[in-house]
Amino acid sequence: MTDTSERPRSRSSSRVTLDDVARVSGVSPITVSRALRGARNVAPDLQARVQAAVDELGYVPNVAARALASARSSHVAVLIPSLTNALFVDLLEAVQDTLAPSGFQSLIGVTHYDLAQEEALLRSYLSQRPAGLLLTGLDRSAAASRMLEESDVPCVHLMETSPAPGTYSVGLSQQDAARALTEHLLQRGRRRIAYAAGQLDPRVMQRLEGYRQSLRAAGCHDPQLELLTPGPTSMALGGRQFEDLLARHPDIDAIFYCNDDLAQGGLLAALRTGVAVPQRVAIAGFNDLDGSDQMLPPLTSVRTPRKEIGMRAASMLLALMRGEPVNEPMVDMGFELMVRQSS
Repeated sequence: MTDTSERPRSRSSSRVTLDDVARVSGVSPITVSRALRGARNVAPDLQARVQAAVDELGYVPNVAARALASARSSHVAVLIPSLTNALFVDLLEAVQDTLAPSGFQSLIGVTHYDLAQEEALLRSYLSQRPAGLLLTGLDRSAAASRMLEESDVPCVHLMETSPAPGTYSVGLSQQDAARALTEHLLQRGRRRIAYAAGQLDPRVMQRLEGYRQSLRAAGCHDPQLELLTPGPTSMALGGRQFEDLLARHPDIDAIFYCNDDLAQGGLLAALRTGVAVPQRVAIAGFNDLDGSDQMLPPLTSVRTPRKEIGMRAASMLLALMRGEPVNEPMVDMGFELMVRQSS
């Protein structure tokens, strides 16, 4: 390696170029380019030499020029509904950990559960010719769907699954998971089971349908026990829903909350008001967020494999971006019922 005071520079400017990296590392410019893209046909020793030269010279690839030259970039657009929900933070970390070793970085867009915002983000990101897309869920506006069809950008959908031809998805059946949790409460002898929800995004409504299916099959579904509150979920909202449900329906014996933050708030409200859980009312949540197993009593919930979904979806997208065949376009990662003392 040369001394940093004698770094090579291009003749036209002081900016370090790819040719400079090639000279310092002793390999060809095409090898440098392949190494920086994470190509698998670059030997580990050459990859190490290129990286050492990049570190010494402080080289920053010109991704805009690369995108113009190749009609694609090294970025993957990832659209999620929220950054305040730990579920999506876990998913994002898994996506980034999977993409980064192959030379791809994430462009994160937050839709706030709004189809119009998602459409605007898609229009913006597609104009930058991303290498691929990772989108949460399957519901989107007609204009967004047309943009996806016409863009020809590889795309994988997260958290839900679809058997539709040409659709790639990694997720779980929200309805099946909700049915399993509701049937658990029924097996514990509960018959007046309420459903308390916030946000009301498509996955929350799929859980509602699974809850309904189980209770209808058991002959004890009561629409009056469905408390659907628009707007973000929170512990505070869960506490208010708990008090509201017991005030209006003192005979309920279980509450199925659509998300763990609501359920955690319900448990705190029960402690505050002296309602025994699970003796008087069983409480269950969904997604098994951090802290649920530390509640008093520990919260029964559905564990969703968001990290595994993120890794599998990103791996599927890598294959699509490389033009490799994907033999399993729809992957159901399943779920796990975490039975604890609250039910």
